[in-house]
Amino acid sequence: MEGSSLFERLGGSSGINTLVEDIVALHMENPVVRARFRPYLETPDKLAVTKKHLCAFLEAGSGGTAQYTGRSMQATHRGMNINAAEYMAVTDDILTALRKHRIDEQTQKDVLAIAYSLKGEILHL
Repeated sequence: MEGSSLFERLGGSSGINTLVEDIVALHMENPVVRARFRPYLETPDKLAVTKKHLCAFLEAGSGGTAQYTGRSMQATHRGMNINAAEYMAVTDDILTALRKHRIDEQTQKDVLAIAYSLKGEILHL
């Protein structure tokens, strides 16, 4: 995989779409964060838009061609009072999805490095 972009290592647009579906499903069941995510089930259109933004965000941030047009991390999470336990639960769900799809360890580390780099923009805003 040396020389491949993160986007390619995640399986391109298709791989990222599959990962997002699995990550969101894990969030819906995770006892630490499900109360934040389950209300989306009542608004399927909003859930679809959120997933679309997540896919575009991951694709754009990993070297793909998608253009992310959603809000910034700060704007998206402002006022949500997300705590460290919730942040770690979401990060653990991401790692679980990556492992489910047999994403190699270096790519897992690269994705987690991006997630950790955003931590300050997400917590307690």
